[in-house]
Amino acid sequence: MRAVGLDVHLDFCEVAIVEGGEVRSAGRIETKPEQIELFAGSLGPADRVALEVTGNAWEIARILEPHVAQVVVVSPSDTGIRQARAKTDRLDARTLARLLAAGSLDAVWMPDQRTWVMRRRLARRDQLVRARTRTKNEIHAVLMRRLIGRAPVSDLFGVKGRRWLAGLELPLEERETVDGAIRQIEFLECEIAEVERLIALDALASPEIRRLMSVPGVNVIVAATFLAAIGDIGRFQSPRKLVGYLGLDPRVRQLGPVRPRTGGSPSRARSGPVTCSSRRAGARSANPGRHAPSTSASAPAADTRSPSSPRRASSRACSGACSRARRTTPTNSPR
Repeated sequence: MRAVGLDVHLDFCEVAIVEGGEVRSAGRIETKPEQIELFAGSLGPADRVALEVTGNAWEIARILEPHVAQVVVVSPSDTGIRQARAKTDRLDARTLARLLAAGSLDAVWMPDQRTWVMRRRLARRDQLVRARTRTKNEIHAVLMRRLIGRAPVSDLFGVKGRRWLAGLELPLEERETVDGAIRQIEFLECEIAEVERLIALDALASPEIRRLMSVPGVNVIVAATFLAAIGDIGRFQSPRKLVGYLGLDPRVRQLGPVRPRTGGSPSRARSGPVTCSSRRAGARSANPGRHAPSTSASAPAADTRSPSSPRRASSRACSGACSRARRTTPTNSPR
């Protein structure tokens, strides 16, 4: 059994093979279907192949799968190749082959054909919607440049809004921009409607998507996007694994005890997180030593700072606590 590493590029793949504990480079093959098919025929049924996720990795894996025992498609962040000090195509392929032979690679999930088609359609819809938004922003920019202000209608790109845009007196170059943008928006809206029709036809045949659409606020696009992202839900061992895969499993980071610094601000001597309200309360307190650490034999007898220093220290501590809270507050948006 051999371990084969492929460093995949647009025009070629660098090949390395580990056999009998020895790693060797095996040259390059062109990234074309016929060349990859010929290379796959030279592999044995017990061989394993590893390659990193790229735009063409899934098609290469599809061609190789019938000829070998396993095709492992891995995330580039899991191989450590990007952080290598010496990085060439040959070294990358040899590293992949060695990691595969050592059993140190975890394969990413390969979507089935239905999930793959759904992902591609949703990605195309996202690109079309982004293009439509950019085109609409061109029209808004024209109105801003000509000091026209806001439109008298709620929907600038509806029937009344387009009639209002057509009646504006604009210079020739601005009129060309608006008319061209309107034509482009009409084209993009037709394309978006066609893609959404295909998504709906495929999605409504799925009982899982219909079940998700029973949730208030979840339409066919949201449900299809969710299922296209997770694929086969049975591959998750527990609900927590599924939630973590989507980035919806927040982890609370508890601020640990803070060691007081010698001669530092009294506000730094508190241990654990302190709310902003308590900091403000301390700043308003008439007793400047309220937040000071306990005195010891070596501590100074009196605070020689100006009376306004405790207020400034508490204000700085409040700002620091707020910024730490913002950094550690989990978000609920999927990646």
